[in-house]
Order: sequence, then structure tokens, then C-alpha cells
Amino acid sequence: MTTAEEPRTEEQEVFLKHIQRKGLKRTSQRDLILDVFLRTEDHLSNEDLYQLVKKEDPTVGQTTVYRTLKILTEAGLAREVRFGDGRTHYEHNYKHQHHDHMICSECGKIIEFFSAELEALQDEMAAKHEFEITQHLLRIIGRCSECRQAEKQNAANSSASP
Repeated sequence: MTTAEEPRTEEQEVFLKHIQRKGLKRTSQRDLILDVFLRTEDHLSNEDLYQLVKKEDPTVGQTTVYRTLKILTEAGLAREVRFGDGRTHYEHNYKHQHHDHMICSECGKIIEFFSAELEALQDEMAAKHEFEITQHLLRIIGRCSECRQAEKQNAANSSASP
């Protein structure tokens, strides 16, 4: 837990205010889960975060991690994203610029990107159809350069064999 002498980060303040509004208690386990989540820039599933937290405190249960991720999402600190693998992933949301994702269907690599042109096109399409956008998620699924290169290498090696 953060002691009185330690200044809290803005995210910790947001979390603390949110749990107070919800009538929830601040616990050392929730603080640890928040800290581990904030230190990780990856797209984490509940299981991923649980494994990271468990390394620091083996007494934290998976249900506690799951519930805390839901609280982080409600507080606006995390955002749920789905990449077509059947799992819900979480990424930082608080004061993070909007971005979209390209996902490699072979290795699972996730590439974040922002395109002003795509944003402008989506706004143009919404205006054309008199549609009010409240949020959007763009997932582009394909194959990353490493997987394509590995396939070329494997094909070259196969054709070179007698």
C-alpha cells in the first residue's frame, strides 16, 4: 500500500476515488494489481495479469484479479479489447491516445497504430449517414512481417532440399 509519505500517481488517485464512490475497500491486493497493471504496457488477459501478480504475491487469487480488472475498467483506467482469440484483453485507457490494432493471425503479435486519415474517413462516413459515433474499435487481422519472412525462409529451405 502507498504510505502517507509516498505521493500517489494520478491513476492511483482515480482508482482510490472510484472505489470510495462504489463503497469498496482499498486493499493491498488491489493496490498490487493496479501497480502491476500500470507497469505493464502489454495487452493483458485476466490470466496474464494473474500470472504477473502471483509472482509478487502468491496469495492473490484469480477472482480478485478479475474483479479488480473490472473495477479498473469502470474507473476508466483500463479498456477491454478483443483480438479474435476468444479472450478479453485489457490495455491502458487513462489519458492514452486512441489507437487501433493490427493482429497477426499466426503468432498473435499486436501492432498499435493511429491514422488521422482513417479517423477523418470514419467521421466523413458517419456524417454521410447521419450517425453519431460514441466509440470505435478497428481490428485488422493478417500476418506480420516476421511470420511472412519465416514462411518464405521455410519454403526456400524446402525447395533447396534434394
